[in-house]
Amino acid sequence: MRIQGNDYVGAWSAATDKFFLVGSEVSKKTADIIREALGVEIVRAMVGGSSLLGIYASANSRGVLVPNLMEGYEFRDLKKALPEVTVAMLETDLNALKNNILANDRIAIINPNFSRDEELRIRDVLDVETLRLEIGGFHTVGANNILTNKGFVLNSRAGEDEKERLEKILGMRIEQSTANMGSVNIGLCVVANSNGVIAGDSTSGYELARIAESLDVE
Repeated sequence: MRIQGNDYVGAWSAATDKFFLVGSEVSKKTADIIREALGVEIVRAMVGGSSLLGIYASANSRGVLVPNLMEGYEFRDLKKALPEVTVAMLETDLNALKNNILANDRIAIINPNFSRDEELRIRDVLDVETLRLEIGGFHTVGANNILTNKGFVLNSRAGEDEKERLEKILGMRIEQSTANMGSVNIGLCVVANSNGVIAGDSTSGYELARIAESLDVE
């Protein structure tokens, strides 16, 4: 699918197994398709007037991290929409949080350039273990990989040694893929949870099959 006419669907949204964050400007028709595919409630939000939630907001089932670009009223609205989830701001220069944090409900792989204090904040809000890692030469681990509670899709530039290390750490069988007909920015092209996958309209059938297989969804 496309969101706002753009097939980088992961830039507009962030999925967990309990809720799905999407920009307030996204149409109801698109939101309904997402709700059916991923089986979770839709939560609309903005960050500093931007609907690019999949760049700025990092989330799992227990927590949401947003940058200090978020306006006070936007922050209050998000906390109100998610009363049982920890919603917190992270003061950091790496404010494209989703691009720099790859998280599920057990672990967060983070850009190694985060400070120690920032790492502790990420760990506390998401309630996970943290691992500083560059993957396939990218510090932007969230923009270039896909992680759910059931699977991991590794960007195509990562080496076999990285793949084997991650499989041991995560206890998951990992596949490598591109999306949107060859893009290595698979975290920006795809949004997924344990129930389903939404990929950019340009993603080939071969790419989608590899992604779905690795994430263990039909």
